[in-house]
Amino acid sequence: MFRVVFAFLALMATFVIFTPLKASPNAVGFQEITIAAAKGNRALAGVIWYPTGDKTPPVSVGENPVLIGQMVQPNARALTGAYPLVVMSHGYGGNWRNQGWLATALAQSGYVVAAINHPGTTSRDVTAKIGSALWLRPRDISHLITSLFENPVWLAHIDTTNITVIGHSLGGWTALELAGARMDMDRIDADCKLHPEFAACDGIAALEVGHKTADRKKLAANLKDERIRAAISLDIGLARSFTPESLAAIDIPVLVIAAGAPNPQIPKELESGYLIDHLPTALQQYYALPGAAHFSFLPECKPNAVALLEEDVPGDGIICLDGDTESDRSALHQQTITIIRDFLHQLKTAS
Repeated sequence: MFRVVFAFLALMATFVIFTPLKASPNAVGFQEITIAAAKGNRALAGVIWYPTGDKTPPVSVGENPVLIGQMVQPNARALTGAYPLVVMSHGYGGNWRNQGWLATALAQSGYVVAAINHPGTTSRDVTAKIGSALWLRPRDISHLITSLFENPVWLAHIDTTNITVIGHSLGGWTALELAGARMDMDRIDADCKLHPEFAACDGIAALEVGHKTADRKKLAANLKDERIRAAISLDIGLARSFTPESLAAIDIPVLVIAAGAPNPQIPKELESGYLIDHLPTALQQYYALPGAAHFSFLPECKPNAVALLEEDVPGDGIICLDGDTESDRSALHQQTITIIRDFLHQLKTAS
C-alpha cells in the first residue's frame, strides 16, 4: 500500500499547472517557501495558503493529467489580522500537494495553512538512508513553525496561541508524535510479526527503520511540541508503534478520522482504533468516514485517471478508488472539511 503509489506520487510532484479563472469571494493566497537548515534541523521546501482580499484571477495549483488542482492566488497579499495556524504533514512518498484541497478550504475559512515536504519520505525522494530517520519528520514540522514565528511578515498574520497539526497516513503518525506520543521499536517489531500484512510494516521494512541501536533511542525520544494546541490524523498508519502510556498522557484535543471502508493493510480497528483505545476519552473525537478508502484523502481524480494510471503502472489506479462505487471523493472531502472545521471551531470557542 505504501509502495504501490510511489511512482505515481513522484510523477504528481512534477506538475503545477496554472489555469486562470474567475476570482472567488473567499480568495486564497498561496506562496512557495524555503526554510534553511538551522540548529540541527534540515532544510525544507513547502508552501503556505492564507486568506487574501486580492481580486486578481486565481489559478489552479497542483493539477496534473490525473488530479484536479485547487484555485489560489499566488503571492497575493494576506488579509490583515492574526489567524489560527494549521501545519500539515504528508504521508509516505507524498508531498505538500496531497491535502491541498483541505488547506484551500481551511484558508477560505480564516486559517493560515503551511505544509512542507519531508526529505527521505517525499515524492522522488524516498530513501532508507534519509527516510529511516523518522524522528526528523516531527522535527521538520517544529522547524516549520519556528521559521514562521521568526519571519516578521508571517508572524503578523499568525495567532501563535492557536496551532493545529494535521497529518495523513505516516503524516498522522507525525502529528501524534508532535502531540506527545512516543514510539517503541520493540513494540512495532513484535506487532509486524503478528501482522506482516500491515502497510506500516511494509513501510518500516522499506525504509530500514530502527536497524541501528542509536536510531531506536532517537525514535523513542519525546518530540512533543508544546506550541501545538491540537492534532488531527487522517487514516493514520504506524499508530501501533506508540506506547499506550504516552498516548494516555497526551493533554491536547485529538481528532481521529479513519477511512470507513475495510482495508486489511490499514485496518481502522487496529490503527485509528488503537489511538481511540488509549487516548484520554475527554480529549478525543473519532469518525470513521463511510465510503472512504485510504487514498480518498488525496485530491480528486479526473474522469480518465484510473485508465491513465493503470496504463503507466498497473495497480496505481488504486489512488483514485474510494471505498465503493457509490462513493464520491468530492463529497468525502466535503464531509472531512466539515468535521475538521467543526473541531477547529470548538478550539476557537474554548479559548
